Amino acid sequence: MEQTTIIPPSYLPMVVEADQTTNTGETIIDAEIITEDTRSPFIEANSQPTTRSELMNDCIIPVYAKDNEVLISHNQFIEATYQAARDFYQGETIAEPEIRVSHIIRGRVPEAINKPASQLLPEDKTMYWERMCFCIEIPSLWQDINGNRLNLSICGVKSYGMENLNGRLTAQKFTFAVGFQNTACCNLCLWTDGYKQDQRAMSTAEIYRGVLELLQQYDWARHIHLMKSLGEVSLSEHQFALLLGRMRLYNYLPTYKQRTIPELLITDSMVNNIAKQYIRDANFKANGEGELSMWNFFNLMTGAVKGSYIDSFIQRQVNATDIALGLTATLKGADSTYSWFLS
Repeated sequence: MEQTTIIPPSYLPMVVEADQTTNTGETIIDAEIITEDTRSPFIEANSQPTTRSELMNDCIIPVYAKDNEVLISHNQFIEATYQAARDFYQGETIAEPEIRVSHIIRGRVPEAINKPASQLLPEDKTMYWERMCFCIEIPSLWQDINGNRLNLSICGVKSYGMENLNGRLTAQKFTFAVGFQNTACCNLCLWTDGYKQDQRAMSTAEIYRGVLELLQQYDWARHIHLMKSLGEVSLSEHQFALLLGRMRLYNYLPTYKQRTIPELLITDSMVNNIAKQYIRDANFKANGEGELSMWNFFNLMTGAVKGSYIDSFIQRQVNATDIALGLTATLKGADSTYSWFLS
């Protein structure tokens, strides 16, 4: 197996201890800790929270029908990613994974095959979740971006629906990403440089290696720079309304026309949510003159994307970043790639 070198992250200029004093004499107070009970989830839609213990003890593991080989379980995926994060970010605070699941698959043991559903006992039932998404925060590595604290985070998605369970054992598909989580709203800030879609793996060792490779290639400094740049330009109310109209129009364009425009994965219902939060969002709504910074628009998009199904969630989060950065470049006059959305 090819060896992966772990680059220690001791050079990261993101760690600020609580109650430190700067060279100017200013005291830096660490952000207030928000408990899991009061903070919003990083993804919503039809998902629900679960724990590693529940995944391990309450869920069966599907098999490939042809040879009865078990798939890599959701819990094994999380464990391999968590261990990679601990090894790469040695000495940092690694939070417990926040896990969301959806699309339950129910079954029953052979002894209960003829029982009416109303008479089934707990021990007669089996279940597993088809889709699972997790987020691992590293709160000791953080940055302040445009007035919001962002913690470094690693997330992953697995859907058994992506596998041919009627066939034979093959490499399974996994999606994982590294980026930041905005503690003001728990929105994820992901970027193509820290994203692997449909990573193939036959074992947890391959998952572990794939996560390490992603952490090594992730250019966090450039990601931070790009996110900070979003606060440098704003949309007028007219531009915002025009942009939303173009986003609604995009999904009805002929295929040949869509190919000439940058990809947009934001759905109509998400556009409606962005419009609503432009007025109502406590953290990212427009100012009194109707102006909206691109940083705020970006967070309205990532907030709307939290309504995605698990299997499309990370891809849409990355797409939201591409859109925000492309529109910012257009507004600055540096690139016209996204000019259609504002014309």
